[in-house]
Amino acid sequence: MSGAPAAGAGIAAPDTERRARIIALIRSRGAIVVLAIAAVIASAVFPYFATVNNFENIGVAASFVGLVTIGQTFVIILGGFDLSVGSVIGLGSVLAAYAVPYGWVPALLVPCLAGAAVGLIDGLLIARAGMAPFIVTLAALLGVRGLDLVLARSSMVIVHPGLFGQIANGTLLGVGNLIWILLAGFALAALVLNRSRFGVAVFAIGGNEEAARMLGVPVATVKVATYVLSGTLAGLAGALLGAHLSSGLSTAGQGDELRSIAAAVIGGVLLTGGVGTMAGALSGVLLLGVIENVIDQIGNLSSYYQNLASGLFLLMAVLIQTVLTRRS
Repeated sequence: MSGAPAAGAGIAAPDTERRARIIALIRSRGAIVVLAIAAVIASAVFPYFATVNNFENIGVAASFVGLVTIGQTFVIILGGFDLSVGSVIGLGSVLAAYAVPYGWVPALLVPCLAGAAVGLIDGLLIARAGMAPFIVTLAALLGVRGLDLVLARSSMVIVHPGLFGQIANGTLLGVGNLIWILLAGFALAALVLNRSRFGVAVFAIGGNEEAARMLGVPVATVKVATYVLSGTLAGLAGALLGAHLSSGLSTAGQGDELRSIAAAVIGGVLLTGGVGTMAGALSGVLLLGVIENVIDQIGNLSSYYQNLASGLFLLMAVLIQTVLTRRS
């Protein structure tokens, strides 16, 4: 009789493991499936949607918020979020416009360093001073946006980017450079997240910060580095946006902090931390890009519907994540 419970337990364990694998698969690949379905439906309804030119437009439009989403994904998996990235995009575009006369290297480097500085301040206040990420990054959002307006004198800085502009507007093998940059960024980020000690530390802290600290993970250092990474990528996105538009805009990036969070969460990154993939985050970015593109093709709908659709997808993603987490 003692063997009966053991047999039952042996059957239950594989079932539990199988259900956990299915739930993890849905969470990490669900956005990819929804993206494919949305693309098929849009292709059937809108003749212009399934064209190379339109796909490139979606990729270029998604590249800026996509770069920000890479950093945001790291931060969310860590167990926080970064509300300052939208303002840092604006700062990056303005600084790039001022730095262009000195060459394309300063035009790329200065915005990245400025973004890294903002991330460093955020990270130190969160990791060392123990302040809440919401308060710190919200303060940075407001402060950096004010700095954007001061530097741009409340308007825009017009530039003639030359070679710098070709980085954002040129092509390689018939594909826009911005798309290559976006794909390379996600590929490198996936490698770091999944194959490096830094990525393991990010997952560990997001899963259980106290347990990670007891295991010897340098929690404060990893937190600071993660926010520096987020700020750097936001600065790079701002620089590329300035090159793309041939101007530095003090209002650039408004709302991109929320779009990046939405894209990551729609892609299966848990707001509670510890779970997420770069493939899922990229799917979330592209899904939001497809939604915006479809609304633009309808023609008689304003941009407000883009926010409405993004909000609905975010709500559904959070609800699905909550159900899956409880079941797992």
